[in-house]
Amino acid sequence: MSEGEVDELWSQFVAVRAEVRSDDLSPKGESLRNKLIEHYLPLVKVTAERLYAKLPNQVDLDELKQAGVFGLMDAIMGFDPARGVKFEAYGKQRIHGAILDELRHMDFAPRLVRTHAQQLKSAQRELELELGHPPTPKEVADRLGLTLDEYDEWIRQTSMATMGSLDSVTNEGDSEGNKQLTRADSLEDRRHASPLTMLEKKELVALATKGLSRKEKLIVILYYLEELTMKEIGIVLELSESRVCQIHHRIVAQLQKQLDTLRGDLLAD
Repeated sequence: MSEGEVDELWSQFVAVRAEVRSDDLSPKGESLRNKLIEHYLPLVKVTAERLYAKLPNQVDLDELKQAGVFGLMDAIMGFDPARGVKFEAYGKQRIHGAILDELRHMDFAPRLVRTHAQQLKSAQRELELELGHPPTPKEVADRLGLTLDEYDEWIRQTSMATMGSLDSVTNEGDSEGNKQLTRADSLEDRRHASPLTMLEKKELVALATKGLSRKEKLIVILYYLEELTMKEIGIVLELSESRVCQIHHRIVAQLQKQLDTLRGDLLAD
């Protein structure tokens, strides 16, 4: 399918999609969506196989691809061509996220995230010793053989992940105290909607961005609320992708410092 044909397909699909208020498409809409799915299926294959290469042998590649297809469908339903960004960049992010959600359900993602965290920490420590100063995201990404998008995804995962052992026993149990649960038993199931509403998310972002510059606030909002990639944010703000990554890294470090200070104050009280 030529680029012009793909653009025309998107135009028709967006028009049909605008006629409904939910994901319940008309037969014509479903037909157009299926054509888009078929066109972008190679994105699912590449993303799933790339993750599969880093996972234990017992993981089923077909299950990863199936999860990726659901991510692709969500991406197609949520993509707005008027933003002026390529679907491939947006779609790849949603596919990757859907596969990770499936892995969390399978209890492999937490192990993979811990491995990524260790690799990031080692690379940062080694580079700081070699360079004599804290390494930039680009330098760490190069050391690990990652693109900046992949590096940023690792940072996001390790920042949000709970690093406690999945095999350790929690204090949760039944009223008689007869049942012991491991952390793996209480992992969040990301396949279902979070009780956190968009309003609450906005309130949290407002709190987290207090004291940040306008540009820094925009990066936080576009990344965590709008779920744009670093490349897409760079296009919006007319900055290079590496510059957006650097600013984001600085924001995360600043927020972590604020949280550490708050934690210390609370413990002191």
